[in-house]
Amino acid sequence: MKEAHETIPHLFRCPISLDLFKDPVTLCTGQTYERSSIEKWLATGNLTCPVTMQKLNDPSFVPNNNLRHLITQWLQMGDGDQINPHCLSAIDSLAALRSKLESNEFSFGYKLQVLQRVRILSEEFPSCNSCLVQFGFLSVLLELVFGQTDAKLSQEYQEFVERALGFVVTMVSLGQLQSLNVLMEESKLSRFIDLFNHGTPMIKISLCHLVEAISSSVETKDLGALLGNATELLHEIVRLLHQSSEASDAATKAIFSLSNLEQNAINLVADGAVAGLISYISNAQRRERSSARVAMAAIEKLLVIRSAKEEVVNSTDGVNAIVKMVFRVSDHGGSESAVSSLIILCYDSVEAREEAIRGGVLSQLLLLLQSQCCVKTKTKARILLKLLRSKWVEDKRNM
Repeated sequence: MKEAHETIPHLFRCPISLDLFKDPVTLCTGQTYERSSIEKWLATGNLTCPVTMQKLNDPSFVPNNNLRHLITQWLQMGDGDQINPHCLSAIDSLAALRSKLESNEFSFGYKLQVLQRVRILSEEFPSCNSCLVQFGFLSVLLELVFGQTDAKLSQEYQEFVERALGFVVTMVSLGQLQSLNVLMEESKLSRFIDLFNHGTPMIKISLCHLVEAISSSVETKDLGALLGNATELLHEIVRLLHQSSEASDAATKAIFSLSNLEQNAINLVADGAVAGLISYISNAQRRERSSARVAMAAIEKLLVIRSAKEEVVNSTDGVNAIVKMVFRVSDHGGSESAVSSLIILCYDSVEAREEAIRGGVLSQLLLLLQSQCCVKTKTKARILLKLLRSKWVEDKRNM
C-alpha cells in the first residue's frame, strides 16, 4: 500500500503536465487533461486533442468527476480509508493494456487477447467501466476499428472488431456520443459502411446500435444526416429486418432513430423500409416480440412521406397488419402508433378505410377503449372511430 501511494498511477497524471490531476476535465475525444493545462493549450490557438491530434469539432470540456473520485480515494488510503488495494493494480493494468492496443507492434489477434483481459478487469472491478471512458479507451478503439482503412477484413480482424465494438457500444451508452463525430471523416465513414456491408452479423448488430445512438442525439445530428444519405448503409439496415430476431430488432431501432430527420425518412422509404417494417410487425405478432412497438412507431414516422402512405395502401397486407397492432392483449405499447398510423392512412384513402374495416378495425378499437391503455391512446381511438363513421357517411352520399 505504501509503495502504491508513493508512485502515482500513470492514469492519474495529466498527459500534458505529467502532474497528478487536481481538476481533471474531458474533451469530446474522450481524453482527460488537467483543466489549467488544456486551457493553456487551447488559448494558444490549438484546435486539436494533444494526445490523439484529432480535430476538435467542439473545444468545450466537462469535469471528470469519476476520475476525481478515484484520485481522492487513492490519496486518502494513507489515512486509513478502506479501498481495495487491487483496484490500483487494475488501474495501472488498464494503462498498460491501452498502450498495447495503441502499439503497431502487435497483431489484431494479440489485441483481441488484450480486450479479453480488459473485459475480465471490468467484471472484477465495475468502476473500470467508467475508467475505460475516462482514460481514452473509446478514442483508441474507434481508431483501431474505423481508422485502419488498409486492414483486410480477415477472420482475425473481424473477431477483434466484434469485441471492440462491444466495448464501444457500452462506453457510448455512458454518455460519450461526441466521440463518434470522428466518423464524419470520409475515410472513417467509408470504413463504417464497409464493415456494415461485409462484416459479421455481430458487427452489423453493434453498428446498428451505434446508428441508433448517433441518430438519437443532437450532439451527433450532422453525422446522423451523413449516415442517412449513405444508400449502401440504409439498404443493408433494411435487409437486416428480414434476418434473425436480434439483428432485425437492432435494425428496427436504427430505422426508428434515423427517421428523426425528414431527409433520412425519405431515403429509408426509397430503400424499402416500409415493406420491411410491415413484414417485421406481421412476424412480431406471432412471436410476441416487444420490439414490435418500435417498428410500429417507425412506420408512423415514415407515413409523413406520401410515397410511404401509397406503399402501405397498395400492399397486400399493409393496412391489415397495422390493424392487428391496434389491440394486442399482451402489449399495448404499439397501439397508439397503430391508431395514429390508421388515422393518417384513412383520412384521404377510401381503399385504406375499406381495408381497415374489413380487417376488423372497429372491433379492435372497441376492445381498446375497454382496456387499460392510456388516455391519449383512447382519445386517438375515438378520433379514428369518428373519422371512419363520418367518411363512411360521406362515401355513401357520393355513391
